[in-house]
Amino acid sequence: MSKILIAFYSRNGSTEALAKAVAEGAQAAGAEVRLRRARELVSEEVMKAAPGWLENARRMNAAYEAPTTADAEWADGIILGTPTRFGSVTSELKAWIDGLGGLWAKGALNGKAGSAFSSTSTAHGGNEATILGLYPPLAHLGLVIVPPGYADPVMYAAGTPYGATSISGQNATPPTDADLAAARFQGRRVAEVAAVLAPLRG
Repeated sequence: MSKILIAFYSRNGSTEALAKAVAEGAQAAGAEVRLRRARELVSEEVMKAAPGWLENARRMNAAYEAPTTADAEWADGIILGTPTRFGSVTSELKAWIDGLGGLWAKGALNGKAGSAFSSTSTAHGGNEATILGLYPPLAHLGLVIVPPGYADPVMYAAGTPYGATSISGQNATPPTDADLAAARFQGRRVAEVAAVLAPLRG
């Protein structure tokens, strides 16, 4: 059994839905899971300019704790989830990652499993670029990057070999069943690899 941290940011709920599916997959593999949502960096006035942002933030912040460095140290595997922002990771999730410097300095994350998933509102809005953009921080922190690849038939129907994805469109369409199946497989795969890696860390 492994311990999996899923640290994500979501604004309209698409990435949240993927994160929950990733958690289901990890739990199906016997993992203990912590699901955590990164917090906003902007004021409520800024959030009010985007319909639904403030309301969704309040709902999700009530449902999920914020990720901490203690969560990262606890975990055998860390899976990062984010919407795209101009083709890249959100500042909210990146701010949490940037706060892991103390763990990096003492090598506390070396040898743990790491993975990433993403959602976007447009068909070519940067899902793959965003996931690949999270690989360098995972590598710097010493994690062993675990992509889903095409190791399960569900990956031929949705997602990417780099990580689960979804496209919400302009109406915040939820992830499809195929998207969620890919996310569940990613969670299971990371949990299984993390369980193998954990004893090797000594």
